Amino acid sequence: MKPAKDAVSGNRIMNPLEIEVAVSALQSSGDFKILRKLDVGTDSRFSRGSGREARLALCIDTETTGLDHVRDKIIELGIVAFEYDPASGEIIRLSGRYSGFEDPGFPLAAEITDITGITDEMVAGQAFDDGQVLSLAERASLVIAHNAEFDRKFVEDRYPAFAGLPWACTVAQIDWQAERISSRSLEYLLYKCGGFFINAHRALDDAEGLLGLLLARLPFSGTSVMKALLERSGEVSSKLYAVGAPYDRKDLLKQRGYRWNDGSRSGVRGWWTSVPGDGEADELAYLAREIYPGGNTGNVVIFRVDPISRFSVREE
Repeated sequence: MKPAKDAVSGNRIMNPLEIEVAVSALQSSGDFKILRKLDVGTDSRFSRGSGREARLALCIDTETTGLDHVRDKIIELGIVAFEYDPASGEIIRLSGRYSGFEDPGFPLAAEITDITGITDEMVAGQAFDDGQVLSLAERASLVIAHNAEFDRKFVEDRYPAFAGLPWACTVAQIDWQAERISSRSLEYLLYKCGGFFINAHRALDDAEGLLGLLLARLPFSGTSVMKALLERSGEVSSKLYAVGAPYDRKDLLKQRGYRWNDGSRSGVRGWWTSVPGDGEADELAYLAREIYPGGNTGNVVIFRVDPISRFSVREE
């Protein structure tokens, strides 16, 4: 039997066994790193076990007309549903997918089309399947996004049912610095944690990429990404506003990770940071020691944030 050839180029097509041999040879040389395209539909890392207390989680991603959830709209929504064991963090099986476009009612900016590849023609007259999306929300116990601070606001504006669900974020709730990883982009994390790549900046591809990341193990600690996320996602955190902090202390606050809030949404104007609930006392001690003269932290405003409100407009 003659080797197959590409009908257009005439080049010989390698069969799967030959590809695996070539990949193995390149990897064993130590001079190459091989990335595989992620395909969660055939991923062998699903345990597909039974007899455990399984819960449903959703990986969700949006493509939007801009960055302002009040003014801008979702134009593409991607959701991947999966079952997991809440005790071990083991991901059991893929339960479903949703992908759809929606017409925002106005032309897309050229920049959005350049980033996403989505055109006016692709969204014209389109609408999300509300029944399918809401059915997934009704069965879910957790919603996960890569940068939930962005996606949650858009999703809740379009589907208020998601406001009653706890959300988790693989950007903010995994200690990537401790894992010796410098970038938090989904593409880079997939490469570092699993050696995979995706077609980024399309909603379903990114949602599937997020599930692929959850299936991986952290490179330094060896903990599964899903387990590490579950350990953080249920926490009640404390959001501290250093109201009235002296101006000459602003650089210290910035170095510690504080960000400025003008008070337009929260009603509280000042430098703020978020810490785990059990870190609140230590943070107040830092403010007393380094920021406020005389150690008086009476002006510090503290909000406690649970998973239902975290990353939403209600946290601001």
